[in-house]
Amino acid sequence: MSLYGSFLSDEQFQCSICLDVFTNPSSTPCGHSFCMGCISRYWDGSKVCQCPLCKKTFQKRPDLKINRTLREITEQFRSMRGGGGVRRENGGGRGEGGYLYNKLKKKLPRPLPKVPVLLSCEAQVESMPTSLAPVTTSLASSVPNQSSIAALDHTSVPPLLPPPFSRSSGRRRFTVSGAASSHSLPVCEIHQRGIMIYCRTDGVCICPECENEDHYDHDTVTVETKWMEVKAQLSVSEKEIQEMIRQRIRKIEEIKESVTELESAVERETAGSVCLFSALVSAIERSQAELMEVMEMSQRAAEHQADAMIRQLELEVEELQRRGSDLAELAQSDDHIHCVKTFPNLSSPPHAKDWSAVSVNSDLGTGTIYRSLAAQVERFHEELKKIADTGFPALVLEPSPVRTQPRIKTIQEYAVNVTLNSDTAHPRLIISEDMKSVRCGDRHQLLPDNLERFDRVICVLGKEAISSGRHYWEVEVGGKTDWDLGVARQSINRKGKIEVTPSNGYWFLSLRDKNKYAFRTEPCTDVHLTLRPNKIGVFVDFEKGQVSFYNVDAKIHIYTFNDTFSECIYPFFSPCGNKSGKNDGPLVITPVNMTE
Repeated sequence: MSLYGSFLSDEQFQCSICLDVFTNPSSTPCGHSFCMGCISRYWDGSKVCQCPLCKKTFQKRPDLKINRTLREITEQFRSMRGGGGVRRENGGGRGEGGYLYNKLKKKLPRPLPKVPVLLSCEAQVESMPTSLAPVTTSLASSVPNQSSIAALDHTSVPPLLPPPFSRSSGRRRFTVSGAASSHSLPVCEIHQRGIMIYCRTDGVCICPECENEDHYDHDTVTVETKWMEVKAQLSVSEKEIQEMIRQRIRKIEEIKESVTELESAVERETAGSVCLFSALVSAIERSQAELMEVMEMSQRAAEHQADAMIRQLELEVEELQRRGSDLAELAQSDDHIHCVKTFPNLSSPPHAKDWSAVSVNSDLGTGTIYRSLAAQVERFHEELKKIADTGFPALVLEPSPVRTQPRIKTIQEYAVNVTLNSDTAHPRLIISEDMKSVRCGDRHQLLPDNLERFDRVICVLGKEAISSGRHYWEVEVGGKTDWDLGVARQSINRKGKIEVTPSNGYWFLSLRDKNKYAFRTEPCTDVHLTLRPNKIGVFVDFEKGQVSFYNVDAKIHIYTFNDTFSECIYPFFSPCGNKSGKNDGPLVITPVNMTE
């Protein structure tokens, strides 16, 4: 027995509070052992009982009992050491002084590892080989001979059992009553200890060994304490989500009401126009037809805009509802670690558009037609006066200036399949996989700087060259605030600053600041569009040297360039900068649907 006793370490039987050999050892529910008197005094006067080692908090003070097995083992160890406990110098006694030393020893250099003890608990004694049974059963009666211990060569005797504890920063990890952590807790991959502590300094969940080694001077609390703090924030986040849902539901109702009011306005305008035109049917029949057409297109465009906004709002509502459901589910979860890790992502509101200033465009675009009609009616009255005085002259009325010239149905017969050429795209442009959509990103992409690529102007050319015949394509511009559309010559300059004029090989229509339309002539030609186009049609007659632009939804001709093409030209597209998200919508080349 003296041989085995030489491997015992006095620190395996020391209380972590008084740093002396156990006296009436008692084990806490978390599995750590202390002197009955030390742990009782440690908890006296405290509102919350907490384990001095792992910081496990007990809502109710545990009813501790003496661990009789550990007490017997401790008494045997006292006998092997010649009786009495072994005290540490510099603060090793019982009471507050010993506990203070235990708290301060984190700051001291880590001691060298001790030789592992052979005896840890009854379970390990029972699991020893049968050949060692006589030795272990004689533990109480065998006292090692000091001279034989001194003469023993420790290096020649291998340990007979695996070390039942680990040392870190001077703290023991030896228990008799069970493991230090519950089987339901996640286990630290490094120390194989239960994760039960949260470090506020680093924002991570750790085990007691991690706290001793890497977080000894950090602000730490139990995971349960951190979860109670997080749970208090859940209700605030849920209220914010619910308020955002209510705001968007109200906005959906407002948009639906706007569409209903718009339908009523169209009905009123239609009835009024019928009464107005009834006296001048023979003179202004064409104007009436055009008025009805424009109102129908305005209603269709407004409904399309409302549908798009409703779809986007419904998607945001679904996302917010999902976020609210996740928060509610998180509030009911017992997995504290998962809750602490998941809550930061769920608590922050998702990226959502500010809908406060959004509304459906209720402008019917009939003002121009009414003003033209008023002039015609005035001339009609003048002609009536002349008829009353001098007889009936030939009545000539000027046609309405709002006209689809030529008819869009005719040019749509020349529709071609246009795709984007990614080799010419500016590095900030993001092109869809089908090469039919382009938008401006936030930063430059790593792309080769080839000769075809624009390096300063944010634009891209079409892949299909135009060298003869007639060609037509349509581009959806949606709610963008800035864009350029048209054609460009093959030999244009693509590097550095570019003067975009017909003389330099550019023919296109531009939009700036949401409502400023212009053609890049010399000087620029401003154009006032009563109806804001949602889709632009571009028609090229190469032999005639014409580039024409149309409002597809309203079926209205906008402008025509007349020039001479001496080389190939290509479709030209520029979504312009995204203006911090205000102009981040794409330009989309859409299929051509024949207009009736």
